[in-house]
Amino acid sequence: MSRPTWDEYFIEMSRVVGSRSTCDRAHIGAVIVKDKRILSTGYNGSPSGTKHCDEVGHELKDTVHSDGSISTHCVRTTHAEQNAIAQAARFGIAIDGSTLYCNQLAPCYICAKIIINSGIIRVVCEKDAHEDTKRVFEEAGIEFVVWGNSLVSKVRD
Repeated sequence: MSRPTWDEYFIEMSRVVGSRSTCDRAHIGAVIVKDKRILSTGYNGSPSGTKHCDEVGHELKDTVHSDGSISTHCVRTTHAEQNAIAQAARFGIAIDGSTLYCNQLAPCYICAKIIINSGIIRVVCEKDAHEDTKRVFEEAGIEFVVWGNSLVSKVRD
């Protein structure tokens, strides 16, 4: 087994964090890293002190997209990216200039705006993002990397 790159290492860590998810619709994990050190983690789940999807079921809502398509989302949960940023804020951890790693899905548009305002400068995830997310990341100068894409750094240091 070869030694993983830093991107491989932290993407794998996001998968482990996502295994703690309390919403079985998706086990998403987020890891915020700076200078090769984990600053904060988060997974999708209900807000602290409230009932989890795996206890009381999903709170599903339909979203109508600009192309007319409809998707159904569980709105009981807080997204992994939001939880990782909230945990950093709660414990006074500065995340300005950091990278956010996220397994499975790319950040939604709301998460993208929170990521930008938190000072995160790079996002690495396993799937491509919604057009709104890509647009706002580009406009804000956020480096967006889809895992497996040739843009992913392979530097080992």
